[in-house]
Amino acid sequence: MVYEYAINGIPLRTGDLICTKDGDHRSIGGQFWRLLGKMIPGDVDHIVIYVGPEGRCVEAAAKGKVVIFEVNGHDWQAETMLGERGPIIDVFYGVAYPLVGKGLSTGEIALKRQRVAEYCLEQARWGKPYNFNFLDSSTEGAFYCSQLAYRAYYNVGVNLNTGKGVPHVPGTESIIFPQEIWDGCAHQKP
Repeated sequence: MVYEYAINGIPLRTGDLICTKDGDHRSIGGQFWRLLGKMIPGDVDHIVIYVGPEGRCVEAAAKGKVVIFEVNGHDWQAETMLGERGPIIDVFYGVAYPLVGKGLSTGEIALKRQRVAEYCLEQARWGKPYNFNFLDSSTEGAFYCSQLAYRAYYNVGVNLNTGKGVPHVPGTESIIFPQEIWDGCAHQKP
């Protein structure tokens, strides 16, 4: 089933990618995450997969594993999701739409959305651990945030490893950066 929702006024459908920026100036914890986010190239630091219904999402989380969590209401408020997501404090940046402009039929898009959601939910149910080896984006035994989105879409024939929006540093081509997903997809900001 393909679900629809909106966060911070931006529309989402199953399989769309919520993009966030680490940190927040309102707390010490938020400032810590903001500093951590500065080590990641670009403005986008984190990727979350919207699966639905309502505000249900999946991410490779700061809790050290792939988790399912709920966005309560239609506003991104990291502080209200700390119990489900772990200690990450982030702010909503926008939504990336990986299937836009791919020349797919409505039926193909719906099927890909469902498969992406099923894949992500399965990884969470298995409690897959966090992948600290960012150079190994091909593994399916552990995931970092943007790698989870990459693998889910790669399995339905969409490659999010575009290299767009990130500096070219030899040896890092296999890393899937959140910013390259944002820059490689149609997207919308509030």
